[in-house]
Amino acid sequence: MTEPIASAAPPILEVRGIGKSYGSIIALRDVSASLGVGEVLCVLGDNGAGKSTFIKILSGAHEHTEGTLLAYGKERTFGSPREALDIGIATVYQDLAVVGLMPVWRNFFLGSELTRGVGPFRRLDVKGMRRITKDELAKMGIDLRDVDQPIGTLSGGERQSVAIARAVYFGAKVVILDEPTSALGVKQAGVVLKYIAQARDRGLGVVFITHNPHHAYPVGDRFLLLKRGTSLGEFAKNEITIEEMTRLMAGGAELETLAHELERA
Repeated sequence: MTEPIASAAPPILEVRGIGKSYGSIIALRDVSASLGVGEVLCVLGDNGAGKSTFIKILSGAHEHTEGTLLAYGKERTFGSPREALDIGIATVYQDLAVVGLMPVWRNFFLGSELTRGVGPFRRLDVKGMRRITKDELAKMGIDLRDVDQPIGTLSGGERQSVAIARAVYFGAKVVILDEPTSALGVKQAGVVLKYIAQARDRGLGVVFITHNPHHAYPVGDRFLLLKRGTSLGEFAKNEITIEEMTRLMAGGAELETLAHELERA
C-alpha cells in the first residue's frame, strides 16, 4: 500500500466532539476524527449508526449543533453544500446525479458547460469538453473507448469513478464518497476501490462512508467507527485489524449470542 503523503500542514478536515441534535433527538454525539493530505478516512457503521448525519455535516447540508469543525486548520460552520464546495470539499452521493441517456462528457460538465465565442456567437465547446473529459478520466486510470457513449451504458463502478474524476477536475481537495460500493458486486466494487486509491495517491483527502470493513480496510489509512450515533473510536491502520473492526461494528457479545442461537441443536 502507498504510504500517506507526509505533511507538516494541519489536517484538511478535522472534527472535535462534533454532534447534531434535532430538538430532543440526538443523531450524533461527541465524534472526533481527522483527515490529512493523501489520506483515506473510512467511516464505518451499520444502518442507524450516524453515518448519514456525519456526512451531511462535513458536506455542509446540515450545521452541527455541538463540537468544532475545522477545514485547513480554520474553524468553520457551513451554511450550505456550496460553502463546502467553494473551499474544495465535494460530495459524491450514492444516487449519482447523472442523466443516463446523455454522453459521458455531457454528464462530466453538467451544469458547468464550456463555451466558445461571445454574445450571439456563443456556443458549446463540444470538442474541448470531450478532450478534457477523456484526459481527466485517463489521469484517474479510467480508459473509456468513447466519451460519447451514454453514461447509462457504463457499469455502476465506472459511473462512480467518473463522478470522482469530475469532482477532482472542478477543484475538490476533499472528496466525500457516500456508500459508493454498497450496490455493487465484488468486481465493480474493486473498480471503485482502485479509483479511491488513485485519488489518494494524487494527494486528495478522501472520506469513504461504508458499512463493509472488507471494502474499507484495503484502502483506508484511518478508520472511524460509529454505532448508534456515537464513536467507538478512530484508529490508524496499524492500530486495528479487520477482525477487530468487524467485531466492534457487530458488537462482539451480540454476535456470539446470535451464533449460539443459530447453531443446530
